[in-house]
Amino acid sequence: MILKKTALLISVSALAISMLAGCGNETTSSSAPGTTTPSGTVTKSVIKIATQSPLSGGSAVQGEAIKLGAQMSLDDHKEEFAKLGFELQLIPYDDQADPKKGVANAEIISADPAILGIVGHMNSGVAIPSSVVYEKNNIVMVSPSNTATEVTDRNLKVVNRIVARDDFQGPAAADYAFKTVKAKNIFVIQDKTAYGQGLAEAFKDAATKQGANIVGYEGITVGEKDFNGVLNIALSKKPDFVFFGGLYAEGGLLIKQARDKGITAPFMGADGWDTQGLVDVAGDKVKDALYASISTDITKSPDGLKWAEQYKTKFGKAPDGYSAYAYDCMTIILNSIKAASTADGGKVPARDKVRDAVRATKDFQGVATKVSFDGKGDNTYAKVFIYKFEGPKYPGTMISEVGK
Repeated sequence: MILKKTALLISVSALAISMLAGCGNETTSSSAPGTTTPSGTVTKSVIKIATQSPLSGGSAVQGEAIKLGAQMSLDDHKEEFAKLGFELQLIPYDDQADPKKGVANAEIISADPAILGIVGHMNSGVAIPSSVVYEKNNIVMVSPSNTATEVTDRNLKVVNRIVARDDFQGPAAADYAFKTVKAKNIFVIQDKTAYGQGLAEAFKDAATKQGANIVGYEGITVGEKDFNGVLNIALSKKPDFVFFGGLYAEGGLLIKQARDKGITAPFMGADGWDTQGLVDVAGDKVKDALYASISTDITKSPDGLKWAEQYKTKFGKAPDGYSAYAYDCMTIILNSIKAASTADGGKVPARDKVRDAVRATKDFQGVATKVSFDGKGDNTYAKVFIYKFEGPKYPGTMISEVGK
């Protein structure tokens, strides 16, 4: 009997402590914005935005840039949203550039009703299966870097990107190789991913139509370190130009090992090379390498330079290729949340309302690019930029700009 009374007293005491603790909680995701509780505290509804990008592994430099760019935009908008009664939170996820991990993260994201949007993914091969989960749960996604045509060609309502597609980027690179470099015998390498293969195919088809001879088309595997096999084939074909569809970790090693092997032909990559990571891997062998990027050099404009300086002050390093694009993606999502909330009397908007508001974006002027989404979620203002490394210093020098 004494034991039962003691247990009851402990239970009542625990409940009282729990209730007192609950009274001190000033933030909740279930209250309407600006609600005053009986205790006199003002609650703020929590709105979360997730990022999905590789924060570990061989693509972490670019993946981290996406997270930081998104974080900077969210931080810049916190005060504005606080005045509306909302607390903004960034929830970063490491998708490890792995489709399975991206899908697993997408399921976790979908289960959190406070998450209203995603900035990401970096890799098209991760975005494609993950976005199927987002579509089922009406969570809008805006990508700062996906280029594979399949990303938007599936006509999913939640999928948007602010950068150029492979069927624009690949041909732009091929046009530069054939008309400017005067390449005739081209060797093409791709990394067997949705991004790399799609890009290489688009380049190959466009180069062939221009009149170039594709002397070799080979694949490598992401994560490999020794490319002697494919480079020996390239050496035997004596190409006057080499194009690689893939990311900086493998691209930097290909450049370095090719030069050590005596292959002197110009090397060209795409936006996967638009990062300090390529210089870190290739070192001084990166000199004269070319890349066709979906990212502009924002430091060429006064406003862009100011933003880049603010980014460096905040994070202690210069922005990478996708940093400003991730900033713009986050801003688009936040603008859409605000618009959807206003239309619903200032409440936290439903996911489908945010989704529709994002797709309705027209003539948004961001730090990196202007954005208007078409019916599939592609940006009608997207461009491609050609860069050349004058030495082991990032970014390369912008030497051409291609619009649609």
